[in-house]
Amino acid sequence: MSEARQILVTSALPYANGSIHLGHMLEYIQTDMWVRFQKLRGNQCIYVCADDAHGSAIMLRAEKEGITPEQLIANVQAEHSADFADFLVNFDNFHSTHSDENRELSEMIYTRLRDAGHIATRSVTQYFDPEKGMFLADRFIKGTCPKCAAEDQYGDNCEKCGATYEPTELKNPRSAISGATPVLRDSKHFFFKLPDFEAMLKEWTRSGSLQDSVANKIAEWLDGGLHEWDISRDAPYFGFEIPDEPGKYFYVWLDAPIGYMASFKNLCARRPELDFDAFWKKDSTTELYHFIGKDIINFHTLFWPAMLEGAGLRKPTAVAVHGYLTVNGQKMSKSRGTFIKARTYLEHLNPEYLRYYYAAKLGRGVDDLDLNLEDFVQKVNSDLVGKVVNIASRCAGFIHKGNGGLMVDRNAAPELTDAFQTAAPSIAEAYENRDFARAMREIMALADRANAWIADKAPWALNKQEGMQDEVQAICATGINLFRQLVILLKPVLPNLAADAERFLNVEPLVWTDLQTLLTNHQLNAFTPLLTRIEPAKIEAMIESSKEDLASTETVAQPTGNGELTKEPIAAEITFDAFAAVDLRIALIEKCEFVEGADKLLRLTLDIGDAKRNVFSGIKSAYPDPSKLEGRLTLYVANLAARKMKFGVSEGMVLAAGPGGEEIYLLSPDSGAKPGQRVK
Repeated sequence: MSEARQILVTSALPYANGSIHLGHMLEYIQTDMWVRFQKLRGNQCIYVCADDAHGSAIMLRAEKEGITPEQLIANVQAEHSADFADFLVNFDNFHSTHSDENRELSEMIYTRLRDAGHIATRSVTQYFDPEKGMFLADRFIKGTCPKCAAEDQYGDNCEKCGATYEPTELKNPRSAISGATPVLRDSKHFFFKLPDFEAMLKEWTRSGSLQDSVANKIAEWLDGGLHEWDISRDAPYFGFEIPDEPGKYFYVWLDAPIGYMASFKNLCARRPELDFDAFWKKDSTTELYHFIGKDIINFHTLFWPAMLEGAGLRKPTAVAVHGYLTVNGQKMSKSRGTFIKARTYLEHLNPEYLRYYYAAKLGRGVDDLDLNLEDFVQKVNSDLVGKVVNIASRCAGFIHKGNGGLMVDRNAAPELTDAFQTAAPSIAEAYENRDFARAMREIMALADRANAWIADKAPWALNKQEGMQDEVQAICATGINLFRQLVILLKPVLPNLAADAERFLNVEPLVWTDLQTLLTNHQLNAFTPLLTRIEPAKIEAMIESSKEDLASTETVAQPTGNGELTKEPIAAEITFDAFAAVDLRIALIEKCEFVEGADKLLRLTLDIGDAKRNVFSGIKSAYPDPSKLEGRLTLYVANLAARKMKFGVSEGMVLAAGPGGEEIYLLSPDSGAKPGQRVK
């Protein structure tokens, strides 16, 4: 047998400012399944994580709640830890970025970068809140849009007309924190010289460490030229002070990934067999894997490996990127009850149902995963209850009643048990490559074969015939062995089911090598139901528990930019003639792409029949994968005057509806419409 691998695994750090929801849980379940598989194979696999506990948002929320930031992050960490534990996510260590280990490591990496010449300083002009005594990020500045005069808009983008601008262009600016009129002030900022590492990054990102689609995306940024990265913030700020620079703090994204190292170091202090340096030194033979969502690939595939390289440390073996979660084909929605918190789910359903459904949907790519609740019920009931558990429930009773629970020493289907063992390497390969969907398909194909064989042998019919009891015992003993094989194969996904099955089977915790053996002359314990079917009423109750009434009938909900909604009166009436003057056309979205440097904009290339149009639209939050809009028809305001924006000229407007944030829905015509048709 090959030597056991030494593997360190992380998931992205959850922010210590809110609850875990099912979208977050996708990543932690995915990572946990891969880690459990590695441990089942006999590898040393360490899984660490931490709460991301720094930044202005945490400082301000703590102040609002009348507690210290330390109290806030302790409260949130307790909530997060309970949610993860109840979803069977088995961290070896769950720590916090606000820790002595993280401070020490952040200072060490920064000083190494500084001393090697990879840190620059220069003056930056920003708005400053004179009452609060702090510099303001764009999201903390409000004012009147310089383009359309809409009031109460944020410092970089107008939610009403979609214009983007610099905070200094806002009319009547005010601090969203104190309400004071901000003033412009200069401040020294610190920058990480990311361009110093361009050659290394071009090589590393094409080394096989990234999925092809991720590497292609990174190549676009690399080809466009890298920029220095602002890594400092001014006091007051909840974080770590930069060494030798009083009043200057590390930006939260500087110390957040170092939190992976800090959590591992904290674990090493409690487990002397672990050698911190062996895992992080530049020539390490250990493996390092980061599991992340596609929204933070720039931090993990550009900034992070460059920081590690500059500090003389090892780079990740691989960064595994996944897509977003949708529910019933749409963005998670509080109003529809599909924005489901982890705890709300746990109050209604078994966590292993979701673990299995995620596994059945997760491939190697970065495509979004849809939690279709109707399909979820059907798949869990069919696969787990109707196929896997059904084998044990069909066979156990005959063994207990006919032979006192003792499995006979006879294999009634050697070709079938051989087929199960032969399938194991392919399933292991799928697990290793994070192609969980393929692994589940192959496992369920084996379950189908086992059930078909048992149905063909029909021990319940044979048991009624004189002299066939020995055959019944052989069939059922073989069935239990096939069930045991399935349990081993599914153990990374369903650890609780595996533990319950191990108690029924009366065996020590199963490992991957147990696939090569069968139980013979073995005493079983009493069988109790291992899983029950999902009742649709439980899904409905979970949805109802998750619903929030976001808007009354008298007001229109408007996005505030931070995921919440304000309620504003319906706008003044317009005449029919004014409305009729709007020239609405059908447009085909030929191309849709991100706008570099814009937080909320997408650039759409539209075919309107006899011409092409370029339109900027502030819908990025709802469509994080813009390529999915390509080929769709939408409604386009053709006679809106072109508007020069920071990123180019926008020639018209596409129509969308929704309360804002992730809940923005691009309007589409019914089938049969053609580009250029006028809508009357």
